[in-house]
Amino acid sequence: MLVDSTAWFADSEAAVDVADLASALRHRRRLRIRYRRSAENQASTRVVDPYGIVAKSGRWYLVADHRGDGRLFALERLSAFEQLDAPVALRPDETLRTRWAVLKERTEGQGRVSVTFRLPENGLDLARRILGTRIHDVSDTENGSCTVVVRYPDIESVRQLLQFGDHIEILTPQTTRKRISQLARDLAQRHATPAT
Repeated sequence: MLVDSTAWFADSEAAVDVADLASALRHRRRLRIRYRRSAENQASTRVVDPYGIVAKSGRWYLVADHRGDGRLFALERLSAFEQLDAPVALRPDETLRTRWAVLKERTEGQGRVSVTFRLPENGLDLARRILGTRIHDVSDTENGSCTVVVRYPDIESVRQLLQFGDHIEILTPQTTRKRISQLARDLAQRHATPAT
């Protein structure tokens, strides 16, 4: 059996080794990490109080407090870590399991953006590979197309749908149609002339 937990097309140089991180967490020390947020090009340094690591849907996450706020750090964007001398400062009566439950609910909970789009039937397999667990519902095929409902934590996350290009049409909500339209206009304008 072979297990490769690296995401498709991920930069293999960018992620830390899960086993090394798990071993370091046993010492119950604060960590200084180099982490790149998904919307940023460069990694930044931050000090965190780690609870542990969790595997969810094929991805690994470091569950930690940063400046008193619970956070999930995707290991694929964590490029380095260093144990500090200071002991970890965790919330009283909190464990990895309880922090994970709170952060998972924050990510999956209410207030999410639910987006409905139309897609050609032959694009459904690709959509399932790209969107994975974000897919909430898929309608039966009608006239060669199906309707897909996906959920995002916020409106900016709908940028993911741009990779489908002209193969999809956003149906609802109107705010998502407007945002995708704006992003597409910006892309078209940026690529209207040769690069300098």
